[in-house]
Amino acid sequence: MSVLVIADHDGQQLTTGTRATLTAAKELNADRIDILVAGHDCRAVAEQAAQAAGVTTVFLADGESLAHKLAENMAPLVAEHGAKYDHVFAPASSTGKNVVGRAAALMDVQPVADITGVIGADTFRRPIYAGNAIATVQAGAGTKVITVRGTAFEGDALEGGGAAIEEVAAPGDQGLSSFVGQELSQSDRPELASARIVVSGGRGVGSGENFQLIERVADKMGAAVGASRAAVDAGFMPNDYQVGQTGKVVAPDLYIAVGISGAIQHLAGMKDSKYIAAINKDEEAPIFSVADYGLVADLFEAVPELEKELDNVQS
Repeated sequence: MSVLVIADHDGQQLTTGTRATLTAAKELNADRIDILVAGHDCRAVAEQAAQAAGVTTVFLADGESLAHKLAENMAPLVAEHGAKYDHVFAPASSTGKNVVGRAAALMDVQPVADITGVIGADTFRRPIYAGNAIATVQAGAGTKVITVRGTAFEGDALEGGGAAIEEVAAPGDQGLSSFVGQELSQSDRPELASARIVVSGGRGVGSGENFQLIERVADKMGAAVGASRAAVDAGFMPNDYQVGQTGKVVAPDLYIAVGISGAIQHLAGMKDSKYIAAINKDEEAPIFSVADYGLVADLFEAVPELEKELDNVQS
Protein backbone atom coordinates (compact mmCIF):
# COMPACT_ATOMS: atom_id res chain seq x y z
CA MET A 1 0.00 0.00 0.00
CA SER A 2 1.34 3.44 -0.91
CA VAL A 3 0.27 7.00 -0.02
CA LEU A 4 1.11 10.34 -1.58
CA VAL A 5 0.58 13.35 0.70
CA ILE A 6 0.05 16.68 -1.04
CA ALA A 7 1.77 19.39 0.98
CA ASP A 8 0.14 22.75 1.66
CA HIS A 9 2.62 25.45 2.62
CA ASP A 10 3.43 29.15 2.61
CA GLY A 11 6.68 28.82 0.71
CA GLN A 12 8.73 28.48 3.88
CA GLN A 13 7.11 25.80 6.01
CA LEU A 14 4.35 23.21 6.02
CA THR A 15 0.95 24.19 7.36
CA THR A 16 -0.44 22.58 10.49
CA GLY A 17 -3.08 21.00 8.27
CA THR A 18 -0.38 19.22 6.25
CA ARG A 19 1.23 17.88 9.39
CA ALA A 20 -2.17 16.56 10.53
CA THR A 21 -2.72 15.03 7.10
CA LEU A 22 0.58 13.19 7.41
CA THR A 23 -0.54 11.80 10.76
CA ALA A 24 -3.78 10.58 9.17
CA ALA A 25 -1.88 8.96 6.31
CA LYS A 26 0.31 7.07 8.77
CA GLU A 27 -2.80 5.47 10.29
CA LEU A 28 -3.08 3.39 7.13
CA ASN A 29 0.17 1.60 8.07
CA ALA A 30 1.21 1.88 4.45
CA ASP A 31 4.37 0.33 3.07
CA ARG A 32 5.36 3.65 1.52
CA ILE A 33 4.50 7.29 2.23
CA ASP A 34 5.76 10.04 -0.06
CA ILE A 35 5.14 13.79 -0.02
CA LEU A 36 4.65 16.09 -3.00
CA VAL A 37 5.78 19.69 -2.45
CA ALA A 38 4.76 22.03 -5.28
CA GLY A 39 5.48 25.73 -5.52
CA HIS A 40 8.21 28.18 -6.44
CA ASP A 41 11.44 28.69 -4.47
CA CYS A 42 10.14 26.28 -1.84
CA ARG A 43 13.04 23.88 -1.31
CA ALA A 44 13.01 24.81 2.39
CA VAL A 45 9.55 23.23 2.62
CA ALA A 46 10.80 20.02 1.01
CA GLU A 47 13.68 19.89 3.47
CA GLN A 48 11.27 20.28 6.37
CA ALA A 49 9.00 17.56 4.97
CA ALA A 50 11.97 15.23 4.62
CA GLN A 51 12.39 15.28 8.41
CA ALA A 52 9.10 13.44 8.95
CA ALA A 53 9.61 9.92 10.23
CA GLY A 54 8.34 7.17 7.97
CA VAL A 55 8.47 9.19 4.75
CA THR A 56 10.41 7.59 1.90
CA THR A 57 10.68 10.35 -0.71
CA VAL A 58 9.79 14.01 -0.96
CA PHE A 59 9.05 15.06 -4.54
CA LEU A 60 9.79 18.72 -5.23
CA ALA A 61 8.05 20.38 -8.18
CA ASP A 62 9.45 23.90 -8.39
CA GLY A 63 8.28 26.25 -11.13
CA GLU A 64 6.84 29.69 -11.74
CA SER A 65 3.54 28.15 -12.86
CA LEU A 66 3.11 26.81 -9.30
CA ALA A 67 4.09 30.02 -7.49
CA HIS A 68 0.54 30.70 -6.30
CA LYS A 69 -0.64 27.07 -6.32
CA LEU A 70 -3.45 27.76 -8.78
CA ALA A 71 -5.65 24.68 -8.95
CA GLU A 72 -5.67 24.67 -12.76
CA ASN A 73 -1.88 24.26 -12.80
CA MET A 74 -1.60 22.05 -9.73
CA ALA A 75 -4.27 19.48 -10.63
CA PRO A 76 -2.45 17.88 -13.62
CA LEU A 77 0.67 17.47 -11.47
CA VAL A 78 -1.27 15.84 -8.63
CA ALA A 79 -3.20 13.59 -11.02
CA GLU A 80 -0.04 12.47 -12.83
CA HIS A 81 1.80 11.48 -9.68
CA GLY A 82 -1.23 10.46 -7.63
CA ALA A 83 -2.26 7.82 -10.16
CA LYS A 84 0.82 5.81 -9.16
CA TYR A 85 -0.40 5.44 -5.57
CA ASP A 86 -3.16 3.62 -3.73
CA HIS A 87 -4.04 6.78 -1.79
CA VAL A 88 -3.68 10.53 -2.22
CA PHE A 89 -4.12 12.55 0.97
CA ALA A 90 -4.36 16.36 1.11
CA PRO A 91 -5.35 18.86 3.80
CA ALA A 92 -8.97 20.05 3.69
CA SER A 93 -7.76 23.63 3.27
CA SER A 94 -9.02 26.00 0.59
CA THR A 95 -6.02 25.05 -1.56
CA GLY A 96 -6.33 21.34 -0.85
CA LYS A 97 -10.03 21.17 -1.64
CA ASN A 98 -9.61 23.24 -4.79
CA VAL A 99 -6.79 21.12 -6.17
CA VAL A 100 -8.02 17.68 -5.11
CA GLY A 101 -11.44 18.06 -6.71
CA ARG A 102 -9.90 18.81 -10.09
CA ALA A 103 -7.21 16.14 -9.73
CA ALA A 104 -9.79 13.48 -8.83
CA ALA A 105 -11.80 14.38 -11.93
CA LEU A 106 -8.70 14.00 -14.09
CA MET A 107 -8.09 10.61 -12.44
CA ASP A 108 -11.75 9.63 -12.91
CA VAL A 109 -12.25 8.76 -9.25
CA GLN A 110 -14.64 9.99 -6.56
CA PRO A 111 -12.87 11.91 -3.77
CA VAL A 112 -13.81 11.57 -0.11
CA ALA A 113 -13.84 14.96 1.55
CA ASP A 114 -13.07 16.18 5.04
CA ILE A 115 -12.37 12.89 6.82
CA THR A 116 -12.01 12.85 10.59
CA GLY A 117 -11.09 9.19 11.04
CA VAL A 118 -9.32 6.35 9.25
CA ILE A 119 -10.94 2.94 9.73
CA GLY A 120 -9.29 0.96 6.96
CA ALA A 121 -7.68 1.18 3.56
CA ASP A 122 -10.94 2.18 1.88
CA THR A 123 -13.14 3.16 4.84
CA PHE A 124 -13.22 6.53 6.55
CA ARG A 125 -15.30 8.70 8.86
CA ARG A 126 -16.49 12.15 7.85
CA PRO A 127 -19.00 14.64 9.28
CA ILE A 128 -22.35 15.25 7.60
CA TYR A 129 -25.34 17.49 8.36
CA ALA A 130 -23.07 20.32 9.58
CA GLY A 131 -21.27 17.94 11.90
CA ASN A 132 -24.39 16.65 13.64
CA ALA A 133 -23.76 13.13 12.40
CA ILE A 134 -20.66 11.15 11.46
CA ALA A 135 -20.89 8.99 8.36
CA THR A 136 -18.75 5.92 7.74
CA VAL A 137 -18.00 5.89 4.02
CA GLN A 138 -16.29 3.38 1.77
CA ALA A 139 -14.34 4.60 -1.24
CA GLY A 140 -14.73 2.86 -4.58
CA ALA A 141 -12.13 1.15 -6.72
CA GLY A 142 -9.03 2.96 -7.91
CA THR A 143 -6.87 5.49 -6.13
CA LYS A 144 -8.47 6.78 -2.94
CA VAL A 145 -8.34 10.58 -3.08
CA ILE A 146 -8.90 12.05 0.38
CA THR A 147 -8.98 15.45 2.06
CA VAL A 148 -8.31 15.49 5.79
CA ARG A 149 -9.84 17.79 8.40
CA GLY A 150 -6.76 19.03 10.20
CA THR A 151 -8.41 19.59 13.56
CA ALA A 152 -9.24 15.87 13.84
CA PHE A 153 -5.61 14.68 13.97
CA GLU A 154 -2.51 15.65 15.91
CA GLY A 155 0.16 17.28 13.79
CA ASP A 156 3.15 15.13 12.87
CA ALA A 157 6.30 16.03 14.81
CA LEU A 158 8.42 16.27 11.64
CA GLU A 159 11.42 14.70 13.29
CA GLY A 160 13.35 11.47 13.19
CA GLY A 161 13.23 11.09 9.42
CA GLY A 162 15.65 11.49 6.57
CA ALA A 163 13.70 11.13 3.34
CA ALA A 164 15.35 11.67 -0.01
CA ILE A 165 14.36 14.78 -1.96
CA GLU A 166 13.75 14.18 -5.65
CA GLU A 167 13.04 16.99 -8.09
CA VAL A 168 10.25 16.43 -10.61
CA ALA A 169 9.17 18.54 -13.57
CA ALA A 170 6.70 21.31 -12.87
CA PRO A 171 3.83 21.59 -15.37
CA GLY A 172 3.62 24.58 -17.65
CA ASP A 173 0.99 27.25 -17.23
CA GLN A 174 -2.31 25.76 -18.39
CA GLY A 175 -3.60 29.20 -19.38
CA LEU A 176 -6.92 28.66 -17.62
CA SER A 177 -6.46 31.16 -14.81
CA SER A 178 -4.08 33.86 -13.65
CA PHE A 179 -3.07 35.27 -10.30
CA VAL A 180 -4.26 38.86 -9.87
CA GLY A 181 -3.43 39.66 -6.25
CA GLN A 182 -4.17 38.97 -2.63
CA GLU A 183 -4.83 40.93 0.53
CA LEU A 184 -3.45 39.25 3.63
CA SER A 185 -4.50 40.35 7.09
CA GLN A 186 -1.64 41.04 9.48
CA SER A 187 -1.97 40.26 13.17
CA ASP A 188 0.25 39.71 16.18
CA ARG A 189 -2.30 37.24 17.53
CA PRO A 190 -2.08 33.48 16.95
CA GLU A 191 -3.48 32.17 13.67
CA LEU A 192 -7.16 31.32 14.17
CA ALA A 193 -7.13 27.78 12.78
CA SER A 194 -4.20 26.64 14.94
CA ALA A 195 -4.57 28.72 18.13
CA ARG A 196 -4.72 26.97 21.51
CA ILE A 197 -7.27 29.50 22.78
CA VAL A 198 -9.96 31.24 20.74
CA VAL A 199 -12.29 34.00 21.93
CA SER A 200 -15.22 34.55 19.56
CA GLY A 201 -17.98 37.10 19.47
CA GLY A 202 -21.40 36.95 17.90
CA ARG A 203 -24.30 39.19 16.98
CA GLY A 204 -24.85 39.91 20.67
CA VAL A 205 -21.65 41.98 20.76
CA GLY A 206 -23.65 44.62 18.95
CA SER A 207 -21.05 46.39 16.80
CA GLY A 208 -17.53 46.28 15.45
CA GLU A 209 -16.50 48.88 18.00
CA ASN A 210 -17.74 46.65 20.82
CA PHE A 211 -15.52 43.85 19.53
CA GLN A 212 -12.70 45.67 21.30
CA LEU A 213 -14.02 43.96 24.44
CA ILE A 214 -13.35 40.59 22.81
CA GLU A 215 -9.97 41.64 21.46
CA ARG A 216 -8.68 42.96 24.78
CA VAL A 217 -9.56 39.72 26.57
CA ALA A 218 -8.05 37.67 23.76
CA ASP A 219 -4.81 39.65 23.89
CA LYS A 220 -4.49 39.15 27.64
CA MET A 221 -4.96 35.39 27.15
CA GLY A 222 -2.67 35.10 24.13
CA ALA A 223 -5.68 33.95 22.14
CA ALA A 224 -6.96 34.26 18.59
CA VAL A 225 -10.14 36.21 17.87
CA GLY A 226 -13.06 34.66 16.02
CA ALA A 227 -16.59 35.65 15.06
CA SER A 228 -19.84 34.00 14.16
CA ARG A 229 -21.28 34.34 10.66
CA ALA A 230 -23.97 36.66 12.01
CA ALA A 231 -21.29 39.02 13.32
CA VAL A 232 -19.38 38.86 10.02
CA ASP A 233 -22.52 39.40 7.93
CA ALA A 234 -23.36 42.40 10.11
CA GLY A 235 -19.97 43.89 9.27
CA PHE A 236 -18.61 43.68 12.82
CA MET A 237 -15.52 41.70 11.74
CA PRO A 238 -13.83 40.66 8.44
CA ASN A 239 -14.59 37.34 6.76
CA ASP A 240 -11.30 35.73 7.78
CA TYR A 241 -12.43 35.82 11.43
CA GLN A 242 -15.47 33.65 10.75
CA VAL A 243 -15.76 30.33 12.57
CA GLY A 244 -18.31 27.80 11.37
CA GLN A 245 -19.46 25.56 8.58
CA THR A 246 -18.82 28.25 5.96
CA GLY A 247 -15.83 29.71 7.83
CA LYS A 248 -12.87 28.17 9.61
CA VAL A 249 -13.04 24.95 11.58
CA VAL A 250 -11.17 25.22 14.88
CA ALA A 251 -10.47 22.82 17.73
CA PRO A 252 -8.50 24.75 20.36
CA ASP A 253 -7.90 23.67 23.95
CA LEU A 254 -10.30 26.44 25.02
CA TYR A 255 -13.05 28.13 23.00
CA ILE A 256 -14.86 31.08 24.58
CA ALA A 257 -18.12 32.05 22.86
CA VAL A 258 -19.35 35.53 23.76
CA GLY A 259 -22.79 36.66 22.64
CA ILE A 260 -23.09 33.70 20.27
CA SER A 261 -26.44 31.90 20.22
CA GLY A 262 -24.97 28.69 18.82
CA ALA A 263 -26.59 28.12 15.45
CA ILE A 264 -25.91 24.70 13.97
CA GLN A 265 -23.59 26.20 11.34
CA HIS A 266 -21.40 27.79 14.02
CA LEU A 267 -21.29 24.66 16.17
CA ALA A 268 -19.99 22.71 13.17
CA GLY A 269 -16.88 24.85 13.24
CA MET A 270 -15.95 24.68 16.93
CA LYS A 271 -17.66 21.90 18.83
CA ASP A 272 -14.56 19.69 18.68
CA SER A 273 -12.79 22.14 21.01
CA LYS A 274 -11.43 20.50 24.15
CA TYR A 275 -13.27 22.90 26.45
CA ILE A 276 -16.04 25.33 25.53
CA ALA A 277 -17.11 28.26 27.68
CA ALA A 278 -20.13 30.37 26.75
CA ILE A 279 -21.40 33.76 27.89
CA ASN A 280 -24.96 34.62 26.83
CA LYS A 281 -27.87 36.35 28.50
CA ASP A 282 -30.34 33.89 26.95
CA GLU A 283 -30.34 30.76 29.08
CA GLU A 284 -32.08 28.88 26.27
CA ALA A 285 -29.32 29.62 23.75
CA PRO A 286 -28.22 26.44 21.90
CA ILE A 287 -24.57 27.21 22.65
CA PHE A 288 -25.13 26.00 26.21
CA SER A 289 -25.93 22.51 24.90
CA VAL A 290 -22.29 22.04 23.87
CA ALA A 291 -20.60 24.25 26.46
CA ASP A 292 -18.59 22.71 29.29
CA TYR A 293 -18.99 25.96 31.23
CA GLY A 294 -21.86 28.39 30.74
CA LEU A 295 -22.51 31.82 32.21
CA VAL A 296 -25.96 33.36 31.81
CA ALA A 297 -25.10 37.04 31.97
CA ASP A 298 -24.95 40.29 30.06
CA LEU A 299 -21.67 40.16 28.14
CA PHE A 300 -21.14 43.89 28.67
CA GLU A 301 -20.91 43.18 32.39
CA ALA A 302 -19.28 39.75 32.31
CA VAL A 303 -16.49 40.43 29.82
CA PRO A 304 -15.12 43.53 31.64
CA GLU A 305 -15.16 41.47 34.85
CA LEU A 306 -13.23 38.73 33.09
CA GLU A 307 -10.73 41.33 31.87
CA LYS A 308 -10.23 42.59 35.43
CA GLU A 309 -9.63 39.06 36.69
CA LEU A 310 -7.06 38.49 33.96
CA ASP A 311 -5.31 41.71 34.98
CA ASN A 312 -5.19 40.47 38.58
CA VAL A 313 -3.69 37.16 37.50
CA GLN A 314 -1.06 38.84 35.35
CA SER A 315 -0.09 41.27 38.09
